[in-house]
Amino acid sequence: MIVRVMGEGQLDVQEGDLAALNILDAELESAIDSGDEEKFRSALHALLEQVRTVGKTLPAEDLAPSELILPPADATMDEVRAMLGDAGLIPD
Repeated sequence: MIVRVMGEGQLDVQEGDLAALNILDAELESAIDSGDEEKFRSALHALLEQVRTVGKTLPAEDLAPSELILPPADATMDEVRAMLGDAGLIPD
């Protein structure tokens, strides 16, 4: 699955890694629902770090369509809230 982190580029993430990403996505949603800025910031950074860890960075010239788009690390809670779908940022 091709994942774009806004402002950073694309990574190829294996389907087997999505379960762990979904757990972090749920923590991010919970932080947004509670309005807890500190918890939100921590959850967003954990999600992005996990994507960077498990994903293989694609060359900038590789223009494959992204299946998922994640916000940048400095995104605000409102910006991420606007990106959330019914299944969060990472679909089940």
